[in-house]
Amino acid sequence: MQQAGVPARIEVVEVGPSDGLRHERTAIAAPDRVELVERALAAGLRRIEVAAFDADSREPERVLAALPRRDGVRYLALVLDGTGLDRAAAAGVDEVNVVVAATDGFADRERGSSTGQDLARWADLAARAHRGGPRPVATIAVAFGCPVEGEVSAEHVAEVARRIADAGPAEIVLADTAGAGVPTQVVRLLERVREEAPGVPVRCHFHNTRNTGYANAATAFLEGVAALDASIGGIGGSATRPGFGGTIATEDLAYLLTGMGVHTGLDADELAATGTWLGERLHREVPAMLGRTR
Repeated sequence: MQQAGVPARIEVVEVGPSDGLRHERTAIAAPDRVELVERALAAGLRRIEVAAFDADSREPERVLAALPRRDGVRYLALVLDGTGLDRAAAAGVDEVNVVVAATDGFADRERGSSTGQDLARWADLAARAHRGGPRPVATIAVAFGCPVEGEVSAEHVAEVARRIADAGPAEIVLADTAGAGVPTQVVRLLERVREEAPGVPVRCHFHNTRNTGYANAATAFLEGVAALDASIGGIGGSATRPGFGGTIATEDLAYLLTGMGVHTGLDADELAATGTWLGERLHREVPAMLGRTR
């Protein structure tokens, strides 16, 4: 039953086939990646991050060539530079995601860059995408706390969002890369970002490192975000930092939202079965909890 004061629906963006699998120790071959996307579609997901064009491997092209094309389905990909953008466009990607680190320390450790350099790269890629390429989306990494520099103020993240908004993003994603955020922080950060980037849809990406991911997701939803990221099985995190939790699990998020009377269009049982299937291929039990109750 729909509860008073609760939004009627939310879009869930599946990031497991890309962001999730790229941080797993066990490599998953292209056919299994394609099957994962097909299972996600069967469970009702319609916006799926399927690839990362961040290396010379041609696997993203092989995966995208094998994916079904359906009305209402959008495929997303991570890109790091102009070459990646060109490859993504040629492969038929609908949206490209460009990451901007909120702190210089994280940008330097991950890519040998700085926040300023990330912003310049975003502006260049967004301009190119606006000239007939895929829709450009910007993700602000470590927006809720940084493993290198510690706390990150809402004011600083809002200023980064303002500079991102200058280049016309289709969406801004606030990512809790370290899983450090709490619900009150979610409220404050959304408030400040909306002030500095009015009219730009906001999506949130939460990790469950400290068991706050689902509380943060529910808070962001109640605060009216356009969409939430999730990963089937709750896979992801960081292969080089084993203590970092994965992205919140799609099946667990679907269960939570459905219980709140929210329309997601997702089949939680089908998602849970897919999480179990994925764990078998990764040779480990996935973090998601719903599949353990079935």
